[in-house]
Amino acid sequence: MTTATNTDNLDAPVLYATDGSIATITLNRPAYANAQNSPMTYALDDAFYRAAADDAVAVIILRGAGRHFSAGHDIGSPDRALDRVFDRRAGLWPTHVGKSGAEARFVRESEVYLGMCRRWRELPKPVIAQVHGACVSGALMLAWVCDFIIASEDAFFADPVVRMGIPGVEYFAHPWVMGARRAKEFLFLGERIGAREAERIGMVNHVVPRDELGDFVKSIAHRIAEMPTFGLALAKKAVNQSEDQMGLAAGMDSVFGLHQLAHSHSAEVWNDAVGGQTAHSMRSALRSDASEPSPTSTSTTASN
Repeated sequence: MTTATNTDNLDAPVLYATDGSIATITLNRPAYANAQNSPMTYALDDAFYRAAADDAVAVIILRGAGRHFSAGHDIGSPDRALDRVFDRRAGLWPTHVGKSGAEARFVRESEVYLGMCRRWRELPKPVIAQVHGACVSGALMLAWVCDFIIASEDAFFADPVVRMGIPGVEYFAHPWVMGARRAKEFLFLGERIGAREAERIGMVNHVVPRDELGDFVKSIAHRIAEMPTFGLALAKKAVNQSEDQMGLAAGMDSVFGLHQLAHSHSAEVWNDAVGGQTAHSMRSALRSDASEPSPTSTSTTASN
């Protein structure tokens, strides 16, 4: 029997429900293509903690409401909430609120992007990203921390932030999820790739028709849930440790510094940390292929 925890507030930025051993976490800003503002990020953190603490939950599904999985970090909606103070969770740096310049950006992004994503990657239960529509920039980080990515045929992936002068999103896993040369093409061109291509290069596990996506993901989740929970946790840890031995953690640390350098350079040259780009300009850049859907909200398609 399904138990929804947000029945009193279906407008919450993240919804949480359980169905037996499966927990489903839903990004819930469909009017803004599930752009990730601060309230959504911290609500997502709450949901992951809740699933981790519930012994009845064996597998977690992460999905998006509406037309898209997520259009990335929020740089254009009315409720970005950059100046709201939240409980610090990913480190001991004090809040970014009241700080200025590079310090404010470094502290905030260390917390809500790199720090939280790293912690979610280590959640000791299998997590499946159920991706449809757009999975752009900051949304890649949410999908990449998951153990499986299962996409619908209409899904597409992009990280066009080089247009902002930025070398990639904060959780920089590109060479590990798609290989070095494909990662360079992905970044240098800033163009979307479809679900089938993402599957071909090994970034996506399965691609299914849109109307079959939910049922297919649940069938995989239930099959995983039949395995011993501690065995699953150890197997996940083994693969994650192996990735880190192949340089993922160290590479991510070094690129995060380059990311912050790019913001500071843009702020100095353009008086704008994202190189003069807007949600509209970044969204328009992804419309070159009219055969694939684009996010249509005022949310971002890139990182901030």
